[in-house]
Amino acid sequence: MQTLHNQMIAMRDGIHLATDIYLPQGPGPFPVVIERTPYDKSKPSRSEIQLDGQHISREQMAARFTAQGFVAIFQDCRGRYASEGVFTKYTAEGEDGFDTLAWIVEQPWCNGKIGSMGLSYAAHTQLAMACLHPPGLRSMVLDSGGFANAYQCGIRQGGALELKQATWAFRQAKESPAALADPAILEALEQEDIHQWFTRMPWQAGHSPLRHVPEYEAYLLEQWAQGDFGPYWQAPGIYAEGHYQDLPDIPVLFMSSWYDAYVSSTLANHAAFSAGTTSAHQLIMGPWLHGDRNITHSGEVEFGALGAFDGQVARDWLSCRLDWFERALKDTPLPGPASVKVFLMGGGTGVRDQQGRLQHGGRWIESSQWPLPGSTQMTLHLTAQRRLQSEPPSAESQLSYCADPANPVPTVGGALTSGAPIFVGGAFDQRERADFFGTRGDNRPLAERDDVLSFQTEPLTQDLIVAGPVCIELWIDSDAPDTDITAKLVDVYPDGFAMNITDGIRRARYRDSWEQPTWLTPGKPVKVVIEPFATCNLFQRGHRLRLDIAGSNFPRFDVNPNSGEAPGQAQYPRVARNTVHMTPRYPSRMVLTVTPCAEAN
Repeated sequence: MQTLHNQMIAMRDGIHLATDIYLPQGPGPFPVVIERTPYDKSKPSRSEIQLDGQHISREQMAARFTAQGFVAIFQDCRGRYASEGVFTKYTAEGEDGFDTLAWIVEQPWCNGKIGSMGLSYAAHTQLAMACLHPPGLRSMVLDSGGFANAYQCGIRQGGALELKQATWAFRQAKESPAALADPAILEALEQEDIHQWFTRMPWQAGHSPLRHVPEYEAYLLEQWAQGDFGPYWQAPGIYAEGHYQDLPDIPVLFMSSWYDAYVSSTLANHAAFSAGTTSAHQLIMGPWLHGDRNITHSGEVEFGALGAFDGQVARDWLSCRLDWFERALKDTPLPGPASVKVFLMGGGTGVRDQQGRLQHGGRWIESSQWPLPGSTQMTLHLTAQRRLQSEPPSAESQLSYCADPANPVPTVGGALTSGAPIFVGGAFDQRERADFFGTRGDNRPLAERDDVLSFQTEPLTQDLIVAGPVCIELWIDSDAPDTDITAKLVDVYPDGFAMNITDGIRRARYRDSWEQPTWLTPGKPVKVVIEPFATCNLFQRGHRLRLDIAGSNFPRFDVNPNSGEAPGQAQYPRVARNTVHMTPRYPSRMVLTVTPCAEAN
């Protein structure tokens, strides 16, 4: 294997990106596999941790690829580590990826066929360049990323800002060229108390923990300020939905997990490629947190040995990708994988293991499609008695709660990532745990809060599989001009353990249009639709389905001041009194995608 370290590839604007190239022995030319990352190409990727605990280095990865006749390439993104330029998160990746591939196909060791791979941001970089139809791109492996629409998943969601962008920016600013070159800047960042800063939101220019690295502060505050869906959100790098018609017809492996931050992006991209191209694709959805494919627990819930990737989905993740690129770039006649492989959570004993984790269990399902064959919709109506039932209400009824921006409902797990050290994702009993930011710390159930409306079914008389989209349609009114509505689907065990399955949010001003906000009128009911991430969970007989409605989910999302102020501004926060209507005229309900148990065998 011949190694070319830090080859500086020129972009169209004259900036050079540092690139490590690993060449196989022999005359060539060869197919190429590339990963473009902001996380230091010289360090092992967190995606390369095997079931046995081995953390595979870039050199070890390259050795496996070159041994099978591939050129392996790893590149630092613009403004990161050895690359030149200024880092502005996401916006340059389409053109930089295009220019890099255009350079690669002109090299004598390249046979004109390029595959791309990478986790999270390194998946975003792939889909960004794919939207520009770069030369040579013949396949992708999108692992837990690739923006279908960053306004709806990844940066914002339901009109609210995902505050993982703030924690990510703070951590990564410490790895910025400025911080690495100037010990004083790094020390200033280290002295910032991020926990205190999260109690002083929203941040402003010069008044944030990022002020020491202005370019990081600038892009974060820009994301925060861009509340309406306008031109900012329609760039190719973060809006593949607007460019699906331009996508190359190439095979793509899509992978994510039910407690990942990119569930909806992954499923939307898979659906678009499946409908718009003729190539063979694969979808893998595990039970994990973001990229943790060989960790079988999420939060305080254990899914069992079957929940690992290695030995269950494929021999291991590296071998899976090598086989994928053998088929895609070399036309090697290897057996093709199932087009859809999803992990059905649930079915476990419900007892605690030696680590104190609840045994929720689960198993893999192979299928030819997603949602699964035989899927239908199930509607559960909300009632004034705080029940979920199949029959619509027959009388006028309503329930109210107050949403106080100074006392938001705390985030306890969920499908999210990059929240450290403020918040973490995963499945947890929904309680005010002392180890979670913003809770009261008294371990009381969140459902007992005055600002949470909780609705649940009677104990199930038979198993129920919810596998696919989830939609909550609420008729609400408020005495405020704007407010947030959150919804959380919960699997309640007979002993009361309340496991969060999926959740979502909708900023009421965007109830009718993402482009044109509309204020609320006091006393006038309006329909607000909340679309949590899809899921795949077996609610066992004796369990209950629960739906929690509230006005915030902080620090996962920024808190709405309820005042109608511009995004990222909250000079005049106020308490909103919100009312949920449950009447024949205004039927609030939850619509689930359910699959017969026989179809999931």
